[in-house]
Amino acid sequence: MNMKKGILLIIALVLSFGIKAQDKKAEAILDAMSAKYKALKTFNANFTYGVEGANAKLTNVFTGNVTVKGNKFKLKTAGQEIFNNGKDLYTYVKETNEVNISDFDPNDDNDFSPTKIYTIYKKGYKYIFKETNATYDVVELSPISGKSNVAKIQITVNKKDKSIKTWKVWDKSGKKTVFRIDKFVPNVPATDAIFNFDKSKYPGVDVVDLR
Repeated sequence: MNMKKGILLIIALVLSFGIKAQDKKAEAILDAMSAKYKALKTFNANFTYGVEGANAKLTNVFTGNVTVKGNKFKLKTAGQEIFNNGKDLYTYVKETNEVNISDFDPNDDNDFSPTKIYTIYKKGYKYIFKETNATYDVVELSPISGKSNVAKIQITVNKKDKSIKTWKVWDKSGKKTVFRIDKFVPNVPATDAIFNFDKSKYPGVDVVDLR
């Protein structure tokens, strides 16, 4: 899975899920989770992601941080910073000191976005209740379209506060990428300015405008 799309899927899975005749128990869990995140004005999360092997240990591990406000977000991970002000998307790569600017379309279903995390299950997926324990419920999503490179997704939801703890994403080759929320802070102070790329803070940056 492309790293950027994988990361954005995490944040989009904490924010985006309509399907008919679904597993009612799974639907109730996902709806409660979705309602929790939709009620927030902003949130900030630290996360870890990596590839899970047969021994359940993660390899190729990265950490990151994201702040979300409505349809705006700022994401930082793996040498990249992504700024979305609701209109423009800025992707900054530290290694090359380059930023690419493109248009942001909140209605583009092809883009995984942190602003869709808690509603992704509502379009393009069927879902079932998978398992439970004392603390968490697990729901499994499968894409309806055979064109998707995703084979299935398992979302682990905290029973008490309806927050997402992990996503596990299997691609069609069998590779399993795990996203884990390490720290979650709701309703953090977040001015609109933090979602704009400030060129003055990146001396010598090469700007590539793709709009």
